[in-house]
Amino acid sequence: MEYLDFELPIKELQEQYEKACLIGEESDVDVSNTCKQIEKKLKEKKAEIYKNLTPWQRVQLSRHPDRPYTMDYINAMCGDSFLELHGDRNFKDDKAMVGGLGKIGNQSYMFIGQQKGYNTKTRQYRNFGMANPEGYRKALRLMKSAEKFGLPVVTLVDTPGAFPGLEAEERGQGEAIARNILEMTRLKVPIIVIIIGEGASGGALGIGVGDRVLMLENTWYSVISPESCSSILWRSWEYKEQAAEALKLTATDMKKLKLIDEIVKEPLGGAHSNREKTFLTVAEVIEKTYKELKMLSPTDLVKKRMDKYLDMGAFKG
Repeated sequence: MEYLDFELPIKELQEQYEKACLIGEESDVDVSNTCKQIEKKLKEKKAEIYKNLTPWQRVQLSRHPDRPYTMDYINAMCGDSFLELHGDRNFKDDKAMVGGLGKIGNQSYMFIGQQKGYNTKTRQYRNFGMANPEGYRKALRLMKSAEKFGLPVVTLVDTPGAFPGLEAEERGQGEAIARNILEMTRLKVPIIVIIIGEGASGGALGIGVGDRVLMLENTWYSVISPESCSSILWRSWEYKEQAAEALKLTATDMKKLKLIDEIVKEPLGGAHSNREKTFLTVAEVIEKTYKELKMLSPTDLVKKRMDKYLDMGAFKG
């Protein structure tokens, strides 16, 4: 387990607990009381730290190297029923954007999401979760297939942004994202969007328009990353913590501003601290949300979705 800077007090207590337990196992000394005391302290320290997280600390948690990625969620929720689909039928297959058909229970869904890598080799292979235009065109092709067969769409957002390279611009990055936003507003099947990590800029919006937009507790969703915001406003990355505070990018801020519909609770310590529980929670939320949305006719679905986005940022005197 890797620990972030603010988690170091937890690391110290965890190591003390493990050492005490080891002494008990290797000798005849009764250390059960000591272990219980340290365990109690550990729980209290965890509750104290995670209850008072700053926006920047939540950004750090969303990027935790042990945090589950899109394919982890899909494989855990769908098991062997997942069939990955490739290519945009135009240029090539983008490895940063994954998608395909999968079942939760007896219901089939079209899953789409950005995928990051676990080590240097897979990060390069997945382009650090930054999709090119062909990734967004692949996502749109899959959404249109889902609409054709009457299947709900689930998108899992986790990206530091769309790829900003010259070749991406040459192939129409802005147009691809804009096209997705337009088509998602009028798609005739339910769309459930879940922010599972980073939700940065147009890269997130390209698969982020939905009937229900949900955020895991320790994720962020914003027009720009705190580091980039800091470098623009202060000409330095040193003010990233202030930028994170000012951007109002946490799940709580987003809910307060009515830009998302629901916050999905994570286990104490973040999604990576208890992956199985996180996967189960997300699967249950998807099923519950789809039950609500499937009652609506395609016309009502689109109308409600349009109204929802038209209401955002509107001032009513």
